Amino acid sequence: MGKNPVSAAYVLGVGLTKFIKPRGKGNLSNLYSEVDYTELGFEAGIKALLDAQINYDDVDQGVACYCFGDSTCGQRVFYQFGMTQIPIYNVNNNCSTGSTGLYMARNMVRHGMADCVMVVGFEKMNPGSIQTFFKDREDPVGTTGEMMRVTRGRTDAPGPAQMFGNAGREYMEKHGANANDFAEIARINHLHSAKNPYSQFHDVYTLDQILSSPTIHSPLTKLQCCPTSDGGASAIIVSEDFLTARPHLRSQAIQIAGQQLATDRPDLFDRSAINLMGFGMTQHAARTALAEAEVDPKEVKVCELHDCFSSNEMITLDALGLCDPGTAHEMVRAGDITYGGRCVVNPSGGLISKGHPLGATGVAQCAELVWQLRGWANNRLVENATVALQHNLGLGGAAVVTVYKRADGKTNELVRDEDVKSKTWVGYNPAVEAKGFTKAQVDRVRSRKSRSEWALQDTEKKVEARF
Repeated sequence: MGKNPVSAAYVLGVGLTKFIKPRGKGNLSNLYSEVDYTELGFEAGIKALLDAQINYDDVDQGVACYCFGDSTCGQRVFYQFGMTQIPIYNVNNNCSTGSTGLYMARNMVRHGMADCVMVVGFEKMNPGSIQTFFKDREDPVGTTGEMMRVTRGRTDAPGPAQMFGNAGREYMEKHGANANDFAEIARINHLHSAKNPYSQFHDVYTLDQILSSPTIHSPLTKLQCCPTSDGGASAIIVSEDFLTARPHLRSQAIQIAGQQLATDRPDLFDRSAINLMGFGMTQHAARTALAEAEVDPKEVKVCELHDCFSSNEMITLDALGLCDPGTAHEMVRAGDITYGGRCVVNPSGGLISKGHPLGATGVAQCAELVWQLRGWANNRLVENATVALQHNLGLGGAAVVTVYKRADGKTNELVRDEDVKSKTWVGYNPAVEAKGFTKAQVDRVRSRKSRSEWALQDTEKKVEARF
């Protein structure tokens, strides 16, 4: 990355699909049964363009984020918006794929490569736990799995659950956390999810229900593990010049004030189950991003972090500096990860309850924090927030930590649905309603000069049918 950025970078528009259980084709039990990645990417992208109040012709470069799909799936999605011959990049960085796309977009904008970059994350997954597709070559996390086997053994549980569960066990051994602490994290995330219209799950559970759900790999029970999901998310990243030309949008623009993508350090293999889950790269990314944004962790009142398992939320609270070292469980017990506490963690419901379509997850975290800082998430608003913190992790590895601030420098304030509706092209408050769009809205944001109906096929009709 260059040392002398030429522009600030802002999130001007965001869009989401509902996160849903993977079903595959052939199951006609509901309207989402035949959804494909082309529809997920299209729906999210159209919503982001409407939110940003721009046309696709304004986009200089595109970044497509997905893990499960053939090469150039990104072009297949983006061509539906227009065929303007812009560069389109296909990104796969495990579970941090979406945030990696945001990182690329920010750097393009900051260093003068583009004034407007569109990021679209999408994923169509198989039901059940994540599996390795390529059996005839070395697994990129094979060395991590072997270290787990050597230090903690191997069971029949899904590999990720074993790895993150072992990190939880080590946190218990070293710092005095107990099973209730991990279950409380999951209880809170499920509770938060009930107010997020895009979440895969909206059920609320008691602590006893969390603890008594089937054990996957102690201390983790089923309700402490994120599901596989289908879903899409999109964000529009723009430069200072682009925003200055549209002064009426400054109040909704959110600055990416600090950001770092980090990879692992040698202590990944020091036989610690916690370090094996990328604690070091999360810690480095957090310290670097917070320093760039000139933010102390104690200033953070709202955070979206990578809770693929409740145990990872526990160790990540520590790695991000949201608590003193070794005291994350005390933060949980004090009620300091939810409303009324010091920092609301995962107001969206997090991966555990919102869902985890790998390529979309990081972009969806961004969308939630944008809505929080705008004040649009009025049914779950974290009040008086000046900054927001995002953490997205991929084993293998990559960790992306991002710090957001309002472009106008103000503290967030609650915005009523009627006021959102009056100022946006979307026509409703997308932070609290998961709705579709009209044909006229689609026509408004698709390329005017270089569109192809053949590239669109029947995607638009399929998306409209679900609403």
